[in-house]
Amino acid sequence: MEERPKVGLGVVIVNSRGEILVGKRKGSHAQKYSIPGGHLDLGETFEAGAIREIKEETDLDVKNPRVIAITNNLETYKEEGKHYISVVLLADKYEGDLKLMEPDKCEAWLWIDPKKIPEPHFDASKLGVQCYLKNSFYEGIR
Repeated sequence: MEERPKVGLGVVIVNSRGEILVGKRKGSHAQKYSIPGGHLDLGETFEAGAIREIKEETDLDVKNPRVIAITNNLETYKEEGKHYISVVLLADKYEGDLKLMEPDKCEAWLWIDPKKIPEPHFDASKLGVQCYLKNSFYEGIR
């Protein structure tokens, strides 16, 4: 079977102070910080996937997430041999209390200034945050 890139989802969740949510990963992309997200399931819309992933990881109910960017995650491909294209969504409305739902996959959730993302940072997340800050749909590697 021919290998092809897989589709990932990343969600920029913004709170009322303009901070974004990031977590420190344990399993996949170990020890890197990242916005929440995961894999797109077969037959799933980007929005439904974002809502599902955020609920699974944080217990938050995001409202009306919208696609803001696409990333081509070549750093991860070079480091791990996994090639993903990620769809980045913005969620600036949500309900519920933030919880660490998957402690085996994530150490902690942090609200941070999007202009000061912690390192090391997962490339899909870093590119997605750059797109969010620049109001740009795509930030490629030059």
